[in-house]
Amino acid sequence: MWEGLGLQVFLMCLSVAVCSHASAPFEHSHHRRLSMQRHRERGKEGQVLHRSKRGWVWNQFFVIEEYTGPDPVLVGRLHSDVDAGDGTIKYILSGEGAGTIFVIDDKTGNIHATKTLDREEQAQYTLTAQAVDRDTNKPLEPPSEFIVKVQDINDNPPQFLYGPYHATVPENSNVGTSVIQVTASDADDPTYGNSAKLVYSILEGQPYFSVEPQTGIIRTALPNMDREARQEFNVVIQAKDMGGHMGGLSGTTKVTITLTDVNDNPPKFPQSVYTMSVSENAVPGEEVGRIKAKDPDLGENGLVSYRLIDEDKFGNFEITTDSQTREAVLKLRKPVDYETKRDYILRVEASNLHLDPRFMSNGPYKDTATVKVKVEDANEPPVFKHPNYILEVEENSPAGTVVGRVHAEDTDAAKVPINYLIDRHTDLEKYFSINSEDGIIRTTRPLDRELMPWHNISVTAFETDSHDFEQKAKAHVAIKVKDVNDNAPEFATQYETFVCENTPAGKLIQTISAVDKDEMSIRQHLRFSIAPEASNNQNFTLRNNRDNTANIYLSRKGFSRQTQDLFLLPIEISDNGNPSLSSTNTLTIRVCGCDSDGTVLSCNAEPHILPAGLSTGALIAILACIVILLVIVVLFVALRRQKKEPLIVFEEEDVRENIITYDDEGGGEEDTEAFDIATLQNPDGANGFLPRKDIKPEMQYPLRPGVRPVPNSVDVDDFIKTRISDADNDPTAPPYDSIQIYGYEGRGSIAGSLSSLESATTDSDLDYDYLQSWGPRFKKLADLYGTKDPADNDDS
Repeated sequence: MWEGLGLQVFLMCLSVAVCSHASAPFEHSHHRRLSMQRHRERGKEGQVLHRSKRGWVWNQFFVIEEYTGPDPVLVGRLHSDVDAGDGTIKYILSGEGAGTIFVIDDKTGNIHATKTLDREEQAQYTLTAQAVDRDTNKPLEPPSEFIVKVQDINDNPPQFLYGPYHATVPENSNVGTSVIQVTASDADDPTYGNSAKLVYSILEGQPYFSVEPQTGIIRTALPNMDREARQEFNVVIQAKDMGGHMGGLSGTTKVTITLTDVNDNPPKFPQSVYTMSVSENAVPGEEVGRIKAKDPDLGENGLVSYRLIDEDKFGNFEITTDSQTREAVLKLRKPVDYETKRDYILRVEASNLHLDPRFMSNGPYKDTATVKVKVEDANEPPVFKHPNYILEVEENSPAGTVVGRVHAEDTDAAKVPINYLIDRHTDLEKYFSINSEDGIIRTTRPLDRELMPWHNISVTAFETDSHDFEQKAKAHVAIKVKDVNDNAPEFATQYETFVCENTPAGKLIQTISAVDKDEMSIRQHLRFSIAPEASNNQNFTLRNNRDNTANIYLSRKGFSRQTQDLFLLPIEISDNGNPSLSSTNTLTIRVCGCDSDGTVLSCNAEPHILPAGLSTGALIAILACIVILLVIVVLFVALRRQKKEPLIVFEEEDVRENIITYDDEGGGEEDTEAFDIATLQNPDGANGFLPRKDIKPEMQYPLRPGVRPVPNSVDVDDFIKTRISDADNDPTAPPYDSIQIYGYEGRGSIAGSLSSLESATTDSDLDYDYLQSWGPRFKKLADLYGTKDPADNDDS
């Protein structure tokens, strides 16, 4: 520190001395030029001379930067030859910094710097000096420019403008490999002294890296630097000015250097032998285990692929690579069986996908490991000896006949006994049974081949002591029902033959064929013959064609419908089975009238009599429908006759909100109160309890005391009041009104019928004056039908 300060003081003193020395010659030279000019003018006083004023010639002034002394720095002195020293000359300074940074003594011409100057801010100043008359301010000399240069000192340290730096270099690079170049800058004047001359050196990072002093290029200094051992280095670089000599200023920067990866490490299994296990129940594709080879390299340099070498001859396993974890995944390719092979030994190889030729000499970039796979025993389901069975049994065999046997066994080492059962979904009719212990299948009833020639059932086998119902096996059993000759042959269809009355003898009238429900082999044939009971038949003959058909011929001519229009010919058909079976079938032959060409014109056969398009079955169906309709109509009429009065039996509906339509005369507009008038409909019901028509009573109530049979001549008004009271006090009636329909006007009344319709259609002259005694309810009726108006008699 003191050395730097002393140097600065020395340089400042030196600059002052230089400036003073430079200004003295300037003054002397200038003064001499002015004196020589005046001398020439005096030597020619008698002559008129025209001379041009010469300008001042200035040298450069220098001032040292960063001067911090107590007095202003003398930059230089201006002096003119016309200055006699009497103070009549005035010196003026103008230009950059004049009056602020630089001031001039207008009498002596001395120029001083009043402020500390910084060369890095402004390196030079251009000023203009002029001498004028103090009194008149007229220029005595033309203005002249001069430059004040700021002299540099070493006051700026070097700086790294782009630090800190980050760089990479591949691991295992050769010594001297360029890593990065760092550059520092110095604000001092590079053209003056060594203030800006920089030298680089490394402060931290040895012995791994070095730096070139002049260029700042950082290079590797050690060989075989391993990224896996150390990946990152922090290097500190220093730049020093003054050529690196003592007293120079310096600056530092940090450089972070990272070693990049190269494929210089082969993959390596952590262990040489691995042990795994797999259940014999495992399905193909199931994972057995995982192993991984370690590779410290990064990215694609660390990618590892796996494969099986010396694979077992069975090929039960395969290996793949997990793209995420880079593990070797051992999977099952084919099922394994504990009872067949219990151990597998595999060799797995791991190798790099991307190799670097520079490091191939280090050895093979691969590694191997041994994998021992142990097969674990599992409780496997039983296994049938055959997955499909075909058994046979004769039809009509008695129940309990042995059909065959299925067999399954436990493949496990325990050899557990096996039980059997038939899946009843495949034998809904339960034709068969199976012995649960030995698997023997028997019939439960005789079988009919013609009904079902094949039976397909499923048999399930499971271990006796197994609680796992999924551990079972199934076998398909197809049972063929063998045929026996238990069906006699019969007509292939119902034949109905027609014979013309004029057909000659020997004519073929029908070819018949037969079928046998039993199996017919190639050698089997059917025999046809006329039944023994018709062997004396003189009308028809039969010829066996020996191809399971027969022809029927006429034995005579001259058939007549009037004599006999229908012939029934019994034909016996037999097979050649063991034993042989036969049946008698009837051939119907009708006699018809034909024309000369043999075309049937008419006959008594039903198909020709019935209308076209209608068969016997259709006619029967039509007749049945007609009968059913008639029965329905009769029942409906009978029910209508029995039902004299509609019943209101709505249990939950309020009948007050219903509109009842009735087509009788009723009681008029004033008949709006709901009461039971069953007595008016049936006088015999006046005695005893009167049930309601709109509800169904739960129990019967006896006749209340005080209620006596009402005679036929009872007063109607009292009768109605009595019935209203009975209806209101009836415990079986709900508290709502009901509208009753009554179609019986009563019998035994002296009034007879009260129907207004009847009155309008008859010429009755009955006297209705007695209506006046029926009370106020019949007043209108009495007015209408009571005493006749005399005017009416006059009109009549």
